[in-house]
Amino acid sequence: MTQPPFDTGAAPQQVPPRCYRHPDRETYIACQRCGRPICPDCMNEASVGYQCPECLREGQAHVRQARTAGGGLVPGRPGVVSTTLIGINVAAYLIMSVTGGLWLSPLYQWGVMLADGGVFQLPDGSLAALDGVADGAYWRMLTSAFLHASILHIGFNMYALYLFGPVLERYLGTARFLAAYLTSAVAASVFVYWLSGVHTPTLGASGAIFALFGMALVIMYKQGQDVRGLFALLAINVVITFLPGLDISWQGHLGGFVTGLVFGAAFAYAPRERRNLVQYAVFGAVWVGIVGATVARTLQLA
Repeated sequence: MTQPPFDTGAAPQQVPPRCYRHPDRETYIACQRCGRPICPDCMNEASVGYQCPECLREGQAHVRQARTAGGGLVPGRPGVVSTTLIGINVAAYLIMSVTGGLWLSPLYQWGVMLADGGVFQLPDGSLAALDGVADGAYWRMLTSAFLHASILHIGFNMYALYLFGPVLERYLGTARFLAAYLTSAVAASVFVYWLSGVHTPTLGASGAIFALFGMALVIMYKQGQDVRGLFALLAINVVITFLPGLDISWQGHLGGFVTGLVFGAAFAYAPRERRNLVQYAVFGAVWVGIVGATVARTLQLA
């Protein structure tokens, strides 16, 4: 016959709570939302106490993110897209310069805007067969916006991008700014495709830069800012565009500026309650126009 264990009257020893994500760690801190124990590595400071990672993510998912005046998310690092675009343009210019320069560089031959292909005589006397957009080299409509002919050419364009890019990034948000810049570059090439000589090579970011001018003009006007300085800058650029001997693509400038005005109106005047719908519709309409005009010109040249 067994006897019951001797009762000392002492309470049973309690096991200290352990972090629900790290069971090997003792802790006496609990999440303020769900009450689960959390260790220092899992603690996220809240307005009152601490929260676990899951509760923190759940709370952030229901927090409305701040928006810019143009409807985009407030960029964490304003100007990063502009700086990146400048870096790409400078890198492309250096690569083209050290691999032969205009016409001789493989990068130039691959990326320059060329409506119709053919056999071209290069500066060194050799011949090169190049495909144009009409031959299916559609990438030229974008890649040409990252190539430049001289230090003065890239210097002016990148300085303008440095001045206007970050300002528009803050207003539009990162995604909208990048989409507008690249779309405007392609739209400018569409004007070149239709209005320039079919064997005339075109390159440079000027089309996209003039789009920034157009967007800035509409947005500044909507905000009641003084646009006389911008008008003066545009007038100077128009005069330079048509100076004899400079061989500047007025077609690309015109295409970029018109596209910039369209985007500027969509960003500045879209009703707040239907802002995303209006802006997405404008982007869609511009791309329908780009594709339609490109197909029509390609069929014409074919």
